[in-house]
Amino acid sequence: MAKRKVNFQGQEVWGEEIEFETEREAFNTYILHDGTKLKTKTVLADIVRLDVWKPDGEPIYVINATQIVTAIVPDNLKKKPEHQ
Repeated sequence: MAKRKVNFQGQEVWGEEIEFETEREAFNTYILHDGTKLKTKTVLADIVRLDVWKPDGEPIYVINATQIVTAIVPDNLKKKPEHQ
């Protein structure tokens, strides 16, 4: 695990890269009031445990992640594609 500096609340602070294994990466599903079904999933790329602690003594973690979003949209909200 390597040490590196990361930006945390506008300051450069030291932290340690933490290796991890994915236990589960499920989608969260939301039904919007317009009838759209929105599905989201966060996929972590890396995690750094900072040399900074919360008032209760727990370390602070910074993550680098990608958010995957897909929507199932009702036909009445769709616009016809423009042909070129």
